[in-house]
Amino acid sequence: MSAVAVHKAALREGLVLPYAEVGGPSAEVGGPSGTAVVLVHGYVDSWWTFEPLLRRMPSSLHVYAPTQRGHGDADKPPDGYLPEDFAADLVAFMDSVGIERAVLVGASSGGVQARIVAGRYPDRVAGLVLLGVPVTLADKPAAAELWEVVRQLEDPVDRAFVERFALGMTAEPVARGFLETVVEENLKAPARVWRETLRGLLETDLRATLSGILVPTLAVWGDHDPILTRDEQQTILDTVIGSRLIAYEGAGHVVYWERPERVARDIAAFVADIG
Repeated sequence: MSAVAVHKAALREGLVLPYAEVGGPSAEVGGPSGTAVVLVHGYVDSWWTFEPLLRRMPSSLHVYAPTQRGHGDADKPPDGYLPEDFAADLVAFMDSVGIERAVLVGASSGGVQARIVAGRYPDRVAGLVLLGVPVTLADKPAAAELWEVVRQLEDPVDRAFVERFALGMTAEPVARGFLETVVEENLKAPARVWRETLRGLLETDLRATLSGILVPTLAVWGDHDPILTRDEQQTILDTVIGSRLIAYEGAGHVVYWERPERVARDIAAFVADIG
């Protein structure tokens, strides 16, 4: 198991983001001190969502997992919660910690900002891994139902609601202590961050963020995902030239919670293939 270190990165305008790190000193992809991999979490999560995955990453990879603005213990400015804002923060994070080029691993809605960066800054991205990432959310009844609750949220956010939200993502058992940590991290996001982040995901043309991606791309999807269909993953394959899909039988939406060992292996194999 890899040891996880936690640091802070100062971005533009004084924005401070915590980030977890495993592996040796960073260099750009292909460098002698390990390939740089940046994990990008999804809606109302923090770097903690990747803790099981981080501990299983091979030493050949230098892995970073920043917490995004408004989430977890990151700074919570009054605005900046559109997908393009998070994408700009991701590039600024890479600049702050000295990553010239990395493999981006986007989880759930975190894959939206990862693919925005891949499309706009291909020189900074060696490859893209999408872990249960939607093509769009605006067409999903579950997202509409979530919005009806989230738009009325007030602080403090109701813990029972957050517990139902987290438990609804899995198809296989996950350690109770880990799930409790995820819930605690979700609760650190104030109601306005829940609201403005989801509003941005629903109102942005997410499908358009798939266009123009020319870097090697791997999609990973659990075939018991309660949100995403196989047809949606096919849209990714049809849109992103040369992309490929790995389907996990029996897994739900958050495959990196349910199968962290396999996800770590598949990421490492992808990095080796594009190396």
